[in-house]
Amino acid sequence: MALTSWLDKGASLGSDAPCLTLDGTSLSYGDVVDLSHRVARALRRSGVRPGDKVGILSANDPVAFACVFGIARAGAVWCPINPRNAGDENRELLDLFDCAALIFQSGFGELVASIAPALPQLHTVVCLDGPRGDAPGFADWLAAADGDPPAEAEPPDDVVALVGTGGTTGRPKGVMLTDRNLEAMSAITLMSYPFEGRPVYLALAPLTHAAGVLCFPVMALGGEIVVMATPDVGRFLALVEHHHVTHTFLPPTLIYMVLGHPDLDRTDLSSLQCFWYGAAPMSVARLEEALERIGPMAQLFGQSEAPMMVSTMSPAQHRLRDGSVARSRLASAGRPSPLVTVAIMSDAGALLPAGERGEIVVRGSLVMAGYYKNPEATAEVSAHGWHHTGDIGYLDDDGYLFIVDRAKDMVITGGFNVYSAEVEQALMAHEAVRDCAVVGLPDEKWGERVTAVVELVPERAVSGDDLVAFVKARIGSVKAPKQIEFWDALPRSTVGKILKTDVRATLTGSRSPAR
Repeated sequence: MALTSWLDKGASLGSDAPCLTLDGTSLSYGDVVDLSHRVARALRRSGVRPGDKVGILSANDPVAFACVFGIARAGAVWCPINPRNAGDENRELLDLFDCAALIFQSGFGELVASIAPALPQLHTVVCLDGPRGDAPGFADWLAAADGDPPAEAEPPDDVVALVGTGGTTGRPKGVMLTDRNLEAMSAITLMSYPFEGRPVYLALAPLTHAAGVLCFPVMALGGEIVVMATPDVGRFLALVEHHHVTHTFLPPTLIYMVLGHPDLDRTDLSSLQCFWYGAAPMSVARLEEALERIGPMAQLFGQSEAPMMVSTMSPAQHRLRDGSVARSRLASAGRPSPLVTVAIMSDAGALLPAGERGEIVVRGSLVMAGYYKNPEATAEVSAHGWHHTGDIGYLDDDGYLFIVDRAKDMVITGGFNVYSAEVEQALMAHEAVRDCAVVGLPDEKWGERVTAVVELVPERAVSGDDLVAFVKARIGSVKAPKQIEFWDALPRSTVGKILKTDVRATLTGSRSPAR
């Protein structure tokens, strides 16, 4: 199923229905279909050919997201460029992707002007909200191609998107996603979560990441996508109530902010069918609170290389048959998705039985085509015929997947393996802890010492000694932190993941702590 088919399917259910809404103004499905055809014609007139790469650098914006479908109609490859990235990182991604064209918002005009000369493949730049420097305005660019014949093509190698890996460790890589990958992701979404009637999906998180690809299955049902241009938790709650939002997605960091917002308990959230969380581990204590105060929470686990739906846990799976919270499975990532095979593998490549810990490996049509221009990394991540996630975990007897840690984040202290995620869960159970990161630092006695950096709930206080005692009571002294630091804010990526490389750099003295 082509990427444009998700939009066209929604339009077939009613072209006048609202498709993309921002600040009370909507583009209908018919509007978005027409705009996608105009973008495809303008790209072709600008010299963009099937298989060429086209970047979009924009905050959450309906017109920018509509361009995704125009890129696909032209047979080109969509390259989502996160506006929250540092300028050098975006220059590196555009260069890595060999982008031929870039559509950007004027707020990023200075950045584009500074990096464009260093991008030899880039021949077309277009500003969404009027002319900017040498870049024509979007409206004029479209109008110049309005008389051209229709442009409808397929990518020559079926790659429809190039997505940068997080870049939290080393140089980012380009993940090649195909129509088949996005079809599998969308099909799993529709199979695994509740959808009743026409959904209303609220997108606060960046459309360049999870929030964007979740739009595709919503569009297939003719749903409305309410776009938030900037993050604002109070506004988020107001929009859920005003638009009778049925589906939304937030990373745990923002959910913690929702739980701490004074408007939460007086906001009508009864329209919610599915509140997805993912992109980082979530505190079990906060999740249980969210189930009671927000409602139908639903987990998803994936990565850029296997987008979103490696495993799923629906709202119903968060509870037992009697309606009580299923506490024993809240720490899991749900069950492997219907169209995905998940296994646990030893370092030697052997598949392990239930209960044994090893690397989580994946097979199926959800898995990427490979890394762009990087056959060595592709071969490494595909060893033994499975995609290697880099996560350590196990499957229990009921088939639930538990993610213990990232392989690179395991701490070896005094000869014992300590999984940082387990220590983080114990810390997060304390009511004064809003978020935390656990890393291993060199130690002459222990080899590595378990070290925690803690971000406290505003206006709450706790001592390091009290936190150590709190963790010891839950998981024992070997796993308890030997060092605790308190920071005002933890360093995070543009999608809310804590940057442990930055945490380690700060703790070892090569960087100042976040403030």
